[in-house]
This record gives sequence, structure tokens and C-alpha cells, in this order.
Amino acid sequence: MQNSLLSSLAEGEQTPLTQAGSNRQYFRIRRTDGSMVVGVVGTSREENHAFIVLSRHFAAMGLNVPRVLAVSDDEMAYVQDDLGDVSLFDAIAAGRRSGGEYGDDEKRLLEKTIIQLTRLQTLGDRGLDYSVCYPQPEMDSRNILFDLNYFKYCFLKPLNVDFHENRLQDDFEAFARDLLADCGPWGFMMRDCQARNVMLRDGEPYFIDYQGGRRGPLLYDVASFLWQASARYPHALRREMFDVYARHLPHAVTWEQLRRIVLLRTLQVLGAYGYRGLFERKPHFIASIPPALDNLREVVGEAAGYPELHAALQALISQQMLEQKTFDNSRLKVRVFSFSYKRGIPEDVSGNGGGYVFDCRSTHNPGRYAEYKQLTGLDQPVIDFLERDGEITTFLESVCRLADAHVERYMERGFTDLMFSFGCTGGQHRSVYSAEHLARHLNSKFGIEVELCHREQGIHSTLPQKPSEC
Repeated sequence: MQNSLLSSLAEGEQTPLTQAGSNRQYFRIRRTDGSMVVGVVGTSREENHAFIVLSRHFAAMGLNVPRVLAVSDDEMAYVQDDLGDVSLFDAIAAGRRSGGEYGDDEKRLLEKTIIQLTRLQTLGDRGLDYSVCYPQPEMDSRNILFDLNYFKYCFLKPLNVDFHENRLQDDFEAFARDLLADCGPWGFMMRDCQARNVMLRDGEPYFIDYQGGRRGPLLYDVASFLWQASARYPHALRREMFDVYARHLPHAVTWEQLRRIVLLRTLQVLGAYGYRGLFERKPHFIASIPPALDNLREVVGEAAGYPELHAALQALISQQMLEQKTFDNSRLKVRVFSFSYKRGIPEDVSGNGGGYVFDCRSTHNPGRYAEYKQLTGLDQPVIDFLERDGEITTFLESVCRLADAHVERYMERGFTDLMFSFGCTGGQHRSVYSAEHLARHLNSKFGIEVELCHREQGIHSTLPQKPSEC
């Protein structure tokens, strides 16, 4: 039954979805009845098994998670609910971009999520068989030491921070013991609870990517969520959301307990950013290092009882090399053009050969209608027409996936110039809209400088380099 369903789904229209930090592959599948599901192909049967069992248990408890609809006999592939494309991280982007000025709607979404988190942690804990959890059923001192040593080898050592190896290890072991002795109530710990792992469906938050969950201190998820480096929540908002969490959790928790766990989570995150960023040179992770260091500065005092650890952290955050420029997103500059094929493809002044050229002429042309003839792809009526029609948005989804992969690779390799050009009949409607869309997408996602030129309209602008949305 399960394999036949998977086989029938494999015949449907499949669209690969962007991978994040894992090796799992995701596909959006349109079924024959027009409904959408998500197919997942994993690399670890044990990890897949954990997600499948946890999902079924949580769904049975009425919790907001995707349902698992079908599983292959070897559990290397499964199908789950499609929760859509809007993550909590995307939904609260305006507050993040404004420097922490979150509006009432954004705060309500955060509040909804933190309340649902208490349900996942406590209701999800009831009757849960933790033996299925991957890679271990419960957080313990070994788990903590893994994370602390991850930070040591992937962040402290690559940045040449001096420390005494034996004394630092003594402090790690003491910190792990003390933390486990007073870390608040335990239950289901999602472990990587952050705004990117919360999807919004009909305005309600749904949790995903909990396959690494286990039994552990509930406050670890609060620390992960409220101190997500790239989210940049202000201190007052963190306190407000913690108070909401404490009111809805059927256990007593304190801010002091939370801060100690924030220190652990921050060191674990820096270890991951060090490996993915400093070693693998992935720009998403490099861009997250400065805000993670800001989080460390906020809680470094929690290490005061551990002299070698405290000294190493103080040395780390005081180094001149840790200024923002050290983790600059890239020297890459992207140039995006719109043009008319009647006048030829734009010249590549860098001498690199022209980059990508995309032909927009297969999509519905607003220029065929009298009411749009004097407008351009920058005007709202044309934008509404194109987005309502939908052909160009589907076209741009594929363009953005290709562009993202190319830009990321260019940034990793230290290249400095990349060009994208969009052509249509007159260089007025579809190409202008497409160039504008891609330019703002790349500037927002990667924080890179983008030069934007609508050649036939005589419009030139620059989107300056900024912190990325990664």
C-alpha cells in the first residue's frame, strides 16, 4: 500500500525544494487530484524513522506538525503534508529588517508559536517512546560535551584563540554537570527550534525538522528560538515572549535558568557556523556569525564560574578580527539588467562573458492590453496583472533557484562579478518586473550589492550591501 502510493506519487509533477543544512532531499509533488504533498528522500534510515514515529505520535496528540502520509518499506523515503512556502522567519521579516521594531501582527505570530511550543514539549512528551530518537534518546553530559568541543575545534581553534586545553576541558565538564543539575523541567526537546523550522498554514504555526529531537530541558528550545542569531530579536521582545512561555507552561521556569542554557546553545551554534562557514565557506553561515557573537556578548557573564572558558570567550569577543568586516558576506557584486531583444543583449563590461540571459517572452504580456501600454513592470497595475496571472511567478521560482545556487558558489570561491539579464519584446513590462524581483531577492537573501539597470527605461539603481536574511 505504502510503496504503491509512493510509486503513484513519483509519477506526479515534482519540483525540488531548496535544501537547508541537511542532506535530505525535498520535492513538492502535485498529485493527480491537484493536491500538493511533499516527498522526502533521506540518507539515514534511523533519522527518517525518528521523524516518522515522532510525527505520528504528535499528530495523534493533536499537535501542529505535518502528517506522514506514506512511507517506503525501507523508510528511506516518505511523503508528508505540504505546509506551504511561508515560514515564520519570512512572515516576520519586516520587523527584522527594521532593526527590531516588530509590529503587533508579528508579535502575535511569535506568541502563537511560543504557546504551541509549550504544547509540543508537554503533550508530545506523554507516552512518547524516546528510544526511537536519533541519534540519542536523551540529552546528557556527553551530548553537552559534544557541543562544547564542536565549538572549541570549529570556532576557537580556527580563530587562534589561546587557551589551556586541559583546564578548558575541566571547565566544559563542570559546566555540563552544573547545567544538568539545574536546567528546569524536562520533556520533548525539539533541539533546533527556530523561526525557519516553523511553517505558517492558515496563519497557524506548524513545527518541522524535529527529527533530532529527544528528551531534554524544555528551556533549550526557548533559547534556540529566542536567540536565533539571524532573527535578531531585541532584548525586550525576548523577555516578553519568555513571559508568555512561562505563563503557558505547566511547570515553573526562571530567566536565570534560561540564560545558562542560552550560553550553551550559543556555543553550539558558533561551532556549527564555524564548520559550515569558516571551513566550508558557506555564505549563509558566515553571515550569521556576527549576530551570534552579539548573543555571546550578552551572556558571556554566565561563564564567570569557569575561569578558562570565561577567559577564552572574553578573548574571542574582544579580538579585532571579529569585527563585522571579518565576516563580510562577499566581495561579489551582481549586475541585473532588463532589456528588449530588439536592441540586443546588454554588454558585459566586466569582460567575463555575460552571465545568464533569461527570455521572458513565453509569459503573458501586459503590453498587449491598452491599459498597460504606457506603464512598466515597476508600476503596481502591471505588477498585479503579472502576479495574478501567475506565469511569470512560476518562471521566476526556477530562475531564483538557479541564481541562488550560482551566487552561493561564486561567494564561496571568492568571485567578484556576476551578471543576470532578462529580455522581453520591448524591455518594458515582463523583463523589468523580473529583473526587479531577482535583484531584490538576491540583495535580501545574501546581503550582496546589486546593480540594477532597466536599460530601455533609462533607470539605474544600486541595492547596497547589507546583512543577509540567511
